Order: sequence, then C-alpha cells, then structure tokens
Amino acid sequence: MTQLDDMQYFLANAWWLGLGVAMLLYIVLDGADLGAGIFGLVVGDHDERGAIMAAMAGTWDANETWLIVAGGILFGTFPFVYGSAFHYLMVPLAFVLWGVMSRAVAIEFRHLASEKWQRFTDWVFGLSSLTVTFFGGMSVGAVLQGFPLVHEAGKLPYYAGGAFNFVSAFSIWTGIAACVAVTLSGVLFVRARFEKTERIRQDAARWTAVIFWLAIGSVLVTLVWSAVLFDWARDAWFGRHFWAWGLFGLAALWCIEQVRRDTLRDRDLAAILWYNAAVLILGLGMLVTLHPWLVPGTWTIRDGASPQVSLITFTMTMGGFLPVMIMYNWYQIWVFRARISKLVAYEHH
Repeated sequence: MTQLDDMQYFLANAWWLGLGVAMLLYIVLDGADLGAGIFGLVVGDHDERGAIMAAMAGTWDANETWLIVAGGILFGTFPFVYGSAFHYLMVPLAFVLWGVMSRAVAIEFRHLASEKWQRFTDWVFGLSSLTVTFFGGMSVGAVLQGFPLVHEAGKLPYYAGGAFNFVSAFSIWTGIAACVAVTLSGVLFVRARFEKTERIRQDAARWTAVIFWLAIGSVLVTLVWSAVLFDWARDAWFGRHFWAWGLFGLAALWCIEQVRRDTLRDRDLAAILWYNAAVLILGLGMLVTLHPWLVPGTWTIRDGASPQVSLITFTMTMGGFLPVMIMYNWYQIWVFRARISKLVAYEHH
C-alpha cells in the first residue's frame, strides 16, 4: 500500500469529509423526491400522481448529481475502496442503478404517453423510488458491517466473497428504516409544495402523524442495534467522550421536536427544514463515529487513499466545483419554491 505523508493524509481526510457531505446532501435533497415517489404509490388520483412528478421536475436532476459527486470522490480519491466495495455491493447497487434510470425515464416521458401508459409510468416511478431507497439503505448497512479482503503479495487487497454476502438481518433492517425515513421526508415535501386546500396535501398531513413516530422508532432501533453489533460504535458512543455524542443526540431530538410542532401548526417549509437538519446532525454524528474508517474493519482513510499526484490533481480539479453545486441547488430550490395544485400534472389539459 502507498504510504502517505502528512499533507497527503490531510487531503485524504478532507475528501473523506467531502464524500460524507456529498452523501448526506444526496440523502437530504433527493430523499424528499424518493419519498414523494413512494407516497405516490398510495395516491389514487391520476392528476395528483402527475403533479407529484411536476413538483420535483425542476430540481430532481440536480439533487441526484450529489450521488455522482460522491461516486467521483470515491473513485478519484479512494480507488482501492471503490473497486472492492463496488464488487461487494454489485447486486444492491445494480438495483439502485436500475431504479435511478427508471425514475428518470418515468418523470421525463409521462407527459408524452397515453393515459394507459401514464398509469404505467406512475407505478414505475413509485416502485423505482422504493427500490433505490431500500437497496441504497441495504448498501449502507452492509458497508457498516465491513467485508473481508484477500491479501496477496505484490497485489492490492481485493474482495473475493459471494455476491450476496451483503444480505444480513441488519442490512435488511437498514433498507426498511431508510424507506420509513425517506417516506417521512416525502410527505413533508408534498405538504410544502402543494396548496393547503389540495386533497393530496391534506392526505400527506394525515400520513405525517403516523410516519413521524415510525421514523423515530426506526432511528432508535438502528442506533441500539449498531451499538450492540459494532465495537467501533460502542467504543465511541460510550467512551470517555460520551458527552459529545450526547450533544449530537440532544441536538437531533430538539430538531425532531421542532418538526412535530411545525407540522401541527401547518408550517410546512419550517418542518422539512428542521427534519433535514436532524438528518444532517445524525449523519455527521455517524461520520465522526466512523473516523478513521471508510469501511469499518476493512479500509481506513490512510490505507484506501490514492497516491499524491492523484490526490493533489483531484483536489485542484474538484475544489471549486462543490461550492458551485451548492449554489446551483439553492438557486433551483428558490426558483421552484411556490406551492402548486394538481392542475400542473404533466398530462393535464
């Protein structure tokens, strides 16, 4: 393995943080779109399903770009991890890729189809949103468990296990928990995007009351299960700096309480912003818990980082790109911030 000097290791840590932030931004931004798609599976009105797609038509592609950014950072800065992890996660990530492509086709071509095929695209959009969320959540759970590497003299370590080794009770649970959390984000998104007099917005408000508590339960189960399964999590959370992790937890709980209050007061934009804040706090807490691991028990930042030239070149290339991405995302959200009705459905005449 390549030995890193202090500057290289600093750059590797900076891009490890950039990777984590890109993933969290994808979860927060595209999570709302995915959740709205899942919610669309229980929406019976044809125009309302079309309006859900129209509500995200101006922002969904930029939201998904953060997934590409994360993949680019992993490939450019941690290629050894990229190669072995994608081999390990080949099956679930194939389903994620299918889902991402199917969602794009459904959302772009619905307005061109006949009513019969519009119903088909509605189902494709909802099921592909569910597929991306479930198998993406499974992939996260599988990564947290780590995977074995084969070490041979003169060769880079590589994964040589089975294609379905990612399947476990914990990874299945993280897939389910991801679906619950994303669906809450989706109904909050629908509440914030539709006129308050619209029936779909009122249906989403009723769903919020149930999914809110399911999401809290899912997070608690995941945290407790992680503490039981993983030494690296248990040692961090219950070690001498336990109070710091307690602050993360209290901050997340405070944000969740604000979500509950704002949903009851019909302050929809505030509710989804507080929810996203809670997700970011919990995500950053898990990211700090993982350090210095990229894949717990398998790859550390130091072992998985690429040589100096790649790191410096990649930093020079990408250093100015992330701020532009953030500004572009914010501009799109600002432009498409107004509430809509089901009359904006793609096929409505």
